[in-house]
Amino acid sequence: MTSPLYGKTLAELSQIVEELSLPAYSARQIADWLYKTNVSSINGMSNLSAKARALLSEKYNIGASEPLAVQTSADGVKKYMFTAFEGKHVETAFIPDRDRATLCVSTQAGCRMGCAFCATARQGMQGNLDAAAILNQFRSLPEHKDITNIVFMGMGEPFDNMDELMKSLEILTAAYGYAWAPKRITVSTAGVLPSIRYFMDNSRCNLAVSLNHPDPEARCKLMPIENKFPVKRVIELLKSFDLNRQQRISFEYIMLGGVNDSLQQANATARLLSGLRCRVNLIHYHAIPGCSFVPSNDNVIRQFADTLNRKGIITTIRRSRGQDINAACGMLSTK
Repeated sequence: MTSPLYGKTLAELSQIVEELSLPAYSARQIADWLYKTNVSSINGMSNLSAKARALLSEKYNIGASEPLAVQTSADGVKKYMFTAFEGKHVETAFIPDRDRATLCVSTQAGCRMGCAFCATARQGMQGNLDAAAILNQFRSLPEHKDITNIVFMGMGEPFDNMDELMKSLEILTAAYGYAWAPKRITVSTAGVLPSIRYFMDNSRCNLAVSLNHPDPEARCKLMPIENKFPVKRVIELLKSFDLNRQQRISFEYIMLGGVNDSLQQANATARLLSGLRCRVNLIHYHAIPGCSFVPSNDNVIRQFADTLNRKGIITTIRRSRGQDINAACGMLSTK
């Protein structure tokens, strides 16, 4: 059984060519084929010798696969389904918006974070994606060349799959890979504290933290991770970093009617984030089966945003997209 070359870092490719007794420069050539030209087969790597291609083919394949299905929303959003591993699948959302096109990438099949408002959480944890399966959502999209931004906000908790996430980010941003600017990539987390520290030390991609309530007890009911990693400690950690560098910190706040949308809670959120250079994205709640939450009123959301902005915290209201095909925030699930 062969394994994929796609999703391998340059260091991993160098190890492979060394094990096969190929010239050291072959690793860079293979990387170029994988990430610069999207070659479809090892035999297509024409600047490798026939012997080298034969040796590679004995143990490896390219590792890319086409999406299994696609749905298109009335507003232009497309939701793709990909194979994650045997018997399991993930969903990916492509969100075009005038001169910008964002890809929402999954890192796990299911999730074990247990957030009360999320459809993926109700699916349960089914397994981690490797870097090949994560990046394949980007490479194999028909709109691949149109993508301007990537957000790791799809199915799963990215920082619960740290090694494969970091490999994916390296390949996306490295000169041997896709050479993307880190500022075009955002990674979202429920607040896995040790991984946030590692990420901030080793990446220049943007960070988004799911907040959703300023009160620890109330947040814990929405997001069990608050028990282990209180968001107050996350914020203290972020304040300790030098944020003058080009790395944006944002907080995601899903607006739940009567739960977290009062002006008192807006003021508490402002106090919690005071002193940290960041922005807040307010997100409409999208109803999922078996969940009793309701979305906040639009006027309530605007008042919440106005309160935070008056307190000096840049706050935007994220436009809801793809809801009719279950591609909006919190709705991805292959269950």
